[in-house]
Amino acid sequence: MTRLFNEPAAFAHEMIEGFVASHGRWVRRVNGGVARSTRSTPDTVALVIGGGSGHYPAFAGLVGQGLAHGAAMGNLFASPSAQQVYNVAKAADNGAGVLLGYGNYAGDVLHFTQAQDKLRAEGIDCRSIAVTDDISSAPLAEKHKRRGIAGDLTVFKVAAAAAEAGHSMDAVVEIARRANDRTRSFGVAFTGCTLPGADQPLFSVPEGRMAVGMGIHGEPGIGETDVPTADELAELLVADLLAEVPEGVSVEGARVVPILNGLGSVKYEELFVVYRRVAQLLADAGLVAVDPQVGELVTSFDMAGTSLTLFWLDSELESLWLAPADAPAFRRGAVTAQALDAEELAAGNEEAENSIPVASDVSRGAAPRVLAALEAAKAVIDANVNELGRIDAIAGDGDHGIGMERGIHAATAAAADAVERGAGAGTVLNLAADAWADKAGGTSGALWGMALRAVGAAVGDTDAPHAAAVAAGVAEAKRSIMDFGKAKVGDKTLVDVLAPFSEALTTAVDDGGSLRDAWGAAATIAEQSAEATANLLPLMGRARPHAEKSLGTPDAGAISMALIVRAIHNTLIGETTATNTVKENA
Repeated sequence: MTRLFNEPAAFAHEMIEGFVASHGRWVRRVNGGVARSTRSTPDTVALVIGGGSGHYPAFAGLVGQGLAHGAAMGNLFASPSAQQVYNVAKAADNGAGVLLGYGNYAGDVLHFTQAQDKLRAEGIDCRSIAVTDDISSAPLAEKHKRRGIAGDLTVFKVAAAAAEAGHSMDAVVEIARRANDRTRSFGVAFTGCTLPGADQPLFSVPEGRMAVGMGIHGEPGIGETDVPTADELAELLVADLLAEVPEGVSVEGARVVPILNGLGSVKYEELFVVYRRVAQLLADAGLVAVDPQVGELVTSFDMAGTSLTLFWLDSELESLWLAPADAPAFRRGAVTAQALDAEELAAGNEEAENSIPVASDVSRGAAPRVLAALEAAKAVIDANVNELGRIDAIAGDGDHGIGMERGIHAATAAAADAVERGAGAGTVLNLAADAWADKAGGTSGALWGMALRAVGAAVGDTDAPHAAAVAAGVAEAKRSIMDFGKAKVGDKTLVDVLAPFSEALTTAVDDGGSLRDAWGAAATIAEQSAEATANLLPLMGRARPHAEKSLGTPDAGAISMALIVRAIHNTLIGETTATNTVKENA
């Protein structure tokens, strides 16, 4: 369990603060994460990496000369928001473009892609590499669906070395992709992990058993076995990785970087015992081990587990892997770096206050109703946060409840501030959207940010929110989410609620219904649709690799959306204190 914390909600922020205070030789604080505190070569590509907190040394520990130029740091186990990624990228940019690197998780893909689009719109050459090294998370034919785990390090290291050497953006991207194609990882777990303030582990493994293929967020593995001996574990890991040699590589005489990674609670001494046998097996297979790495490189709080990565080298990748680097958690060779001056160190860490556009009296008068709707959503999420996490943990990572809680709390606080400052209804929704996406991170943060922003744009700051405008905003939210997230009805996501809810709302409004009545009828459809997701198999997100585990359980994102739309309806009919709960059989 995690024993040392103050307020659980402040853990990630305080952790970053302490990290920067103790590692100022390498990093400085910027909005959204950290960036180098040393001077980078002008007109070279900058590598900005990132993901959720809770995986140290990934990602902040890999920022420094010869490695990343910055790291966007999300909340615990939640991807950083698009705004965080954008802020870090702007702080790290050297004038030759920014390469974004991250593990292949739905929330990271959404947020990093949004940041990439924003940077490109400003004329900055921005590209992305999503690491897909976890062989247990999808078959080879669907490699693009695989997760990124400890193989992040190999891709980031060689891409950073290429950037440091002055390679063009095209060359750096090609090297990163080649490294990703030549990296394979496979992991196991013995126990789950407990987030700060939680009473129970986020996920668990039965006593005396080992989860094979479990992900770093507790994504269920491909099977379970009794806990093996150290040698038996080494044999399992090596056999599975040698069963999938990268295309065009001959095993005999091949040069590989082996990385035996501890996930948080397995001791270094245990890892050394396992690696002893790994080294023997690699040699027996005719492989040459180059610069083996044994230790904690991508962790999962106090999770007990380990993974083995094989990085299949060519001559260029080997030279880039062995190039000097100086980061808090990864150092080799001699690196000379000049520290930034005080003004440069402070750049990128300023908090900007959002301006409030002029709004009509009628729109400002409607703004408190928008705030009341958000407060109702906050109350219903607070009442169901643990149950939403339980549902999500059945086939996912169990963090949906806490992610929704972070998002709606931030959105409500931003909305309250906006109302107090005289904002119109549209601006209240837009600022709430930005706060939700920024503080929640993860897939749900990106999608709810899109939804609120779409409704805010439709409502505007001129007229009172009327039924047609709200229905149009919800329809645009549906379109945006389906276009951007690529989910469709039947994939077992919140789209299975949003789509029928939007269609029912539009139909009722077109038939002349009031917003209150139309929303109520559509909320009933949403609730029915959410329950019906229990009969679906997930085709998107972290639950997809183990779809059968979720059959009979509704989707957590679908349930939370249904809860929120009903809570909003309660405010429309005056029952502002009503708080729904998830049905016990959910």
